[in-house]
Amino acid sequence: MKKILLVEDETSVVDFIKKGLTEGNYEVSVAFDGNTAINMALESSFDLFILDIMLPDKNGLEVCKELRIRNIKSPVLFLSALGTSENIALGLNIGADDYLIKPFKFIELHARINALLRRSSQKEENKEEKSKNVYLIGDLMVNDDAKTVAKNGNVVSLTATEYRLLLVLIKNKGKVLSRIDILESAWDINFNLGTNVVDVYINYLRKKIDPENELIHTVVGMGYILKEK
Repeated sequence: MKKILLVEDETSVVDFIKKGLTEGNYEVSVAFDGNTAINMALESSFDLFILDIMLPDKNGLEVCKELRIRNIKSPVLFLSALGTSENIALGLNIGADDYLIKPFKFIELHARINALLRRSSQKEENKEEKSKNVYLIGDLMVNDDAKTVAKNGNVVSLTATEYRLLLVLIKNKGKVLSRIDILESAWDINFNLGTNVVDVYINYLRKKIDPENELIHTVVGMGYILKEK
């Protein structure tokens, strides 16, 4: 259930919006002034904020600005009787995602809320998908989208084979991989079982990213494992 913080000082408007959103399966909390809204936003996470502009204490513009300063990124929808182009531009420029002028029809409010939440969910999904392709271990960062490797923030240049080997190790972090496992994954071909190509490339990799042997460890008689000491 999505959580919405409604910041509005007119009780009739609060009752109208809260009733409709609750029936729409939203969890609605209410703040009647700006300071309370900020305190509630800091204490709990909300999926969306609906802000009136003309509020006691801090106005809605100040509330929105403070939310963004505090890195609270949930969508903000202004709901205000101030309907000039200047008011709308000011609200959007200060960090809001949408602006609806009073009086309004609930069906439009509901549609805008759905659109904002849908857009927010897509952003989160994209962020999560992106983070899946970035691997961190110790002072090493591998970005598989950009095919880059950095150690202590400094770019490390790897050959294509070295990169594939590192990716196999890092995707199997904490797992002992035999030489056969590594050959089949990093080279994608069946080498002569007696080849020492894995050992050779492990040494290449160690020289470039792990000269202190803190990440790539040899498990005698079994293979290699990538892990922090």
